[in-house]
Amino acid sequence: MLGALELLETYVDTLPSGADEIDQEREVVNASVPLGELLAFETLEPADRLVEKPADLCDVPGDWKNLRAEAVPNCVANLDWDRRLELRGCYGERLDLAARALERSFERRGLGPARSSVRDPLFGSFQCRAVHGRGGYSQRRMDMAQLDYELPEELIAQRPVEPRDVSRLLVYRRDSGSIDHAIFSDLPELLTDELVVINDSRVLPARLRLRRASGGSVEVLLLESAAGVGMWEVLARPSRRLRAGERLGQIELVESLGDGRWLAKLDGEPHGDPPLPPYVREPLSDPERYQTVYAREPGSAAAPTAGLHFTARTLARLQPARVTLHVGLDTFRPVECERLEEHVIHGERYEVAADAWTRIAGASRILAVGTTTVRVLETVARGGELSGRTTLFITPGFAFRRVDALLTNFHLPRSTLLALVMAFVGVDETRRIYRTAIDRRYRFYSLGDAMVVL
Repeated sequence: MLGALELLETYVDTLPSGADEIDQEREVVNASVPLGELLAFETLEPADRLVEKPADLCDVPGDWKNLRAEAVPNCVANLDWDRRLELRGCYGERLDLAARALERSFERRGLGPARSSVRDPLFGSFQCRAVHGRGGYSQRRMDMAQLDYELPEELIAQRPVEPRDVSRLLVYRRDSGSIDHAIFSDLPELLTDELVVINDSRVLPARLRLRRASGGSVEVLLLESAAGVGMWEVLARPSRRLRAGERLGQIELVESLGDGRWLAKLDGEPHGDPPLPPYVREPLSDPERYQTVYAREPGSAAAPTAGLHFTARTLARLQPARVTLHVGLDTFRPVECERLEEHVIHGERYEVAADAWTRIAGASRILAVGTTTVRVLETVARGGELSGRTTLFITPGFAFRRVDALLTNFHLPRSTLLALVMAFVGVDETRRIYRTAIDRRYRFYSLGDAMVVL
């Protein structure tokens, strides 16, 4: 017996389970249905946490592992009209932009009135394409010109301000798009119920100025510790003539890793200089000014610079939670590929204490201090362990699951850090914020001023 079928959801590609079938007229055939009984599909509902806090109307998770884990087992989205909406995972695996399992059964019930609108669980995918696509960027492709901007050289901060918390603070509110201006010590008054999360990694005296036996000078930058006692991954410059087994002061080169990177053995603790970025041309009078006041765990090759603005007094008013991510060279390495997706982040070590994660998971809102903290929180929120390595690369179109507000510095053009800020704020809005900061003569980069996104 044929019963009328009301389509309550879109993009259903598979037939109903069991004995129910749909003919070409979109009517249901079921031999076991009593005469005169009408049939309808039960509403398909997205699984838990499909959309937590989408950025720029995009509901698509940003990491291929999460997509694979949440793909519909026997329902593939019908995207024939726009095949550009497909994502491709690592190792050639193709992933469909589908929600997690829409696991509601095909049940008998009376037909109700037709709905005026349907919430399609795939609609976020189409929003991502329609909205981001017009701006020349998506999770698959981004016009690298969007990561460029002109900065007067005199706005590159060469020295930190004293005291730390008198640095300027640009305040951007996402709900209204308003931009206000404050000083950093105002931060506690600007917050409501946000739990502040900081990265307590401590910067190593990682820049070693050494000499070869021939007398030639070599600069070695310690990147991160490796397996084995005293073993490190380092960056050596110039590297072309160096050889495995060569001794450079307290460093012995073990194996070339390519692109100037070496596996090396370090005798004792490093006795070098703070690894200031190359655009800072003046040495610091106090090396501790390149450390946060809450730095605890040694291991970073660069400072988590958003935290440099805190004084002990300001920090005490916030009672933050701590995570650790040891910052490597890849965080600050510029994007040199033609397409953002081709850039590779080699990964950085992180750790979150169980009690800290309990606080973080239970907080109503989270303010992440710095892009490194964002990467830790979003890695664990996606099912990552409480310690390990993260290669999470956050770009426009990323759906944030645990970060609600962001405190950060003003970043270099064509950097992964700027791409992360654009993912959180929006590309056009980030560019507007940066134009405002330049017009108002904010100080840029590691030793400069800060911005908070609420």
